[in-house]
This record gives sequence, structure tokens and C-alpha cells, in this order.
Amino acid sequence: MVNLNFMAICSLDGYVADAEGNFDWAAPDEKVHAFVNDLERDVGTYLFGRRMYETMSVWESMEGFDSSPVTDDYGRIWRGADKIVYSTTLPAPTTARTRLERTFDPEAVRAMKMSAAQDISIGGPTLAAHAMSAGLVDECHLFLCPISIGGGLRALPATVRLGLHLVAEKTFDSGVIYLRYRLG
Repeated sequence: MVNLNFMAICSLDGYVADAEGNFDWAAPDEKVHAFVNDLERDVGTYLFGRRMYETMSVWESMEGFDSSPVTDDYGRIWRGADKIVYSTTLPAPTTARTRLERTFDPEAVRAMKMSAAQDISIGGPTLAAHAMSAGLVDECHLFLCPISIGGGLRALPATVRLGLHLVAEKTFDSGVIYLRYRLG
């Protein structure tokens, strides 16, 4: 069986976006981005909520990006994976290899994990909270940025108790700290 992994770039105080929804402080530098690319290289399917999907869909065309080997690499990784968007409001997906589901069904995701040949990544803390509540998430990959923003959208759910076991850690010159946890 493959892993279902949650990855988030967050502030030191645990938020992925500030109270206004901004996350410009979380832009990874080249070294962090290259590390993320290597982590995501084997992802076969991304699970997204609507907001995260809309944020990530820019990787389809990469409009507005300053092209670099690292960003070009990530664009290829993202376009090469299947995507499932869970949304009641999105009219239709705007990217290739993307399927729309109106509800998050934990049993369908459990079955997907059993039959998948490659790891699955769940993006967005709101959707990930549902998967964590259902006991579906195997690992959390957190990138802690050296900033405290004081509030906003939490990376980890406030209402779910999680037992986390540290598996790996890495510190970057930029002050970002990577923490890989196994849940359970």
C-alpha cells in the first residue's frame, strides 16, 4: 500500500496563510523548492480542495513564473500526476488529468490507497483535516518558515489529536526547517 502524505509550508506558529489569506511569506527559495520537487517526484495523484487546486493550477501553464530549472522541474512533476478536486462549488476542472468529486469519501480514498502504485499527496489543510480525522494520512511533511504571523489558516487541524513520530529533519540556510512525521 502507498502512503497518503500531507505537505505544508507554514509559519513557525503553525499557519499556512495569514488572517487575510496571504501566503507570500512562504515562497520557497531554490534549495527548498528543489527538496520539495524530490519529495513530490513519486506522487501519482494529488488530492485538493477547491482553494488549493485553484492556487496550484498555475503550474499547468506556468504563466507568471520566472522560469528556472527548479520551477520547470516542478511544473513537469505537477502536470505528470493525476489530480482529484473535492468541491461543491467548482464548475469544472481547468487542468489536464483532473477529476472533480463533489464530496470527500474516506472509504473511496482508502480504496484508492490500496490500489495505487504511487504515493498520494493531499493538499490544503482543510481537506487534509478530513483525511486525518478518518485516519488516512500516513505522513506529514512540514516546512517551518522563520516567521510568526499570529493567526490565519492552521496547517494542522485544531480539532484532531495526532500522534506524530519524527522520521527526518533538515535545516536550510534560509532558516526553513523541514520536519517529516509518521502519523500513528
